[in-house]
Amino acid sequence: MDVLARQYDWIRQTRELLFQFCEVMTLEDYTKDIDSFGGDSIRDIHVHVAECYQHWLGNIAMKKGINPVKPDSINSVADLRHVFKETDRLVEAFLQEYEGRWDLTISRTVSWQEKPIEYTTLWLFTHTITHEFHHKGQIVKMGRLLGYIPPDTDLIERWTAFSDHWSPKVISEMNSDLTAENNVWI
Repeated sequence: MDVLARQYDWIRQTRELLFQFCEVMTLEDYTKDIDSFGGDSIRDIHVHVAECYQHWLGNIAMKKGINPVKPDSINSVADLRHVFKETDRLVEAFLQEYEGRWDLTISRTVSWQEKPIEYTTLWLFTHTITHEFHHKGQIVKMGRLLGYIPPDTDLIERWTAFSDHWSPKVISEMNSDLTAENNVWI
């Protein structure tokens, strides 16, 4: 399995923690606009994350012509889980299509630019996953503002988050900064 597919598995694991966090919220809180976050709700930002994958990987990289999901079409966390199952299939298709060709340049015109812009497939993947983590932090903060106590959604707990895919030997081979005495990433 490609390293980027493994990385995306970790992202799914942290997303699951975020889904579980959102599921304890009332629907009113999940969909409540929060002024200090541009008037968006947690649901709206969560939908925006899916839209990013749809746009950059689906439409820009793979020319799929995906119509973005609209926040008002999402009435529960379960609805958004369904959207992200589709998103996972999209990411898997993207990773399979471009595996081993991460320096491939894709030239596309986007609505906010007059001339085509060139993106590498690695840039497209990196943009979408870092975008998700940026908004994951916002969602956690928004939940705190609403009085909820979020779980740790970072990839800190190496053995629980990584144990399904990585043995200690594989981890140490890939990351020479892993220290045996304290079992943490440096």
